[in-house]
Amino acid sequence: MAINLDYKKDRVKASYKSIYLKDELIEKIEKIAKENNSSFNNIVVNMLEYCVNEKTN
Repeated sequence: MAINLDYKKDRVKASYKSIYLKDELIEKIEKIAKENNSSFNNIVVNMLEYCVNEKTN
């Protein structure tokens, strides 16, 4: 199943959280974001939601 890159999410309650990522991973995510005309944050959130939903289903 492919990740759905939802570009126009409704505003929801959210919090700030810092994480450390390998430079190589950041570069790959930035490339995906650029190719999909999206933000780094949006790609990371969509990836995390996809993984969490797959794990809990």
